[in-house]
Amino acid sequence: MDPTALGDPLPDLAAQDEITVVPLKIEDWLTVIVMALLALITFANVLVRYFTSQSFAWTEEFSVFLMIVLALVAGSASVARNRQIRIEYFADSGSPARQRALARFGALMVFLLFALIAVLSMRLVYDDIRFGETSPGIGVPQWWYTIWLPVLSVAIAGRALGLFVRRGRRA
Repeated sequence: MDPTALGDPLPDLAAQDEITVVPLKIEDWLTVIVMALLALITFANVLVRYFTSQSFAWTEEFSVFLMIVLALVAGSASVARNRQIRIEYFADSGSPARQRALARFGALMVFLLFALIAVLSMRLVYDDIRFGETSPGIGVPQWWYTIWLPVLSVAIAGRALGLFVRRGRRA
């Protein structure tokens, strides 16, 4: 059934995106790439298991890493688009000044949270390098995986800071 046959066309979410300094297409393309990698890895593992009764040892470890990256990239996109989870009753009620203040407060709290995660996770990366930690599945250096947590946390914090600034400019 055609969704537009009901009378309400589906909204074009890309057309609703605010203008940002850093293009939102970055998160969109990273999401596509990570999802494609997850699908290809999983499909390859299924085929190998089916035909050989064995599995690639690295697929589970790498898939878990990619799922974490996917969650962080999607989190960055949701913050940039101001579509993170919130209680709409409080966020969208009251005067425009109150709504703006709550939006800025929320963006500031997201910024502080992910800035803190970035700082603390840098210690984790440092420890992984210092102690020579290796991954349990395939034995690669653990920091190859953990370095992305502070990097993506900084990206989310940056998106939250941008949202804070944009919400402050609105009249």
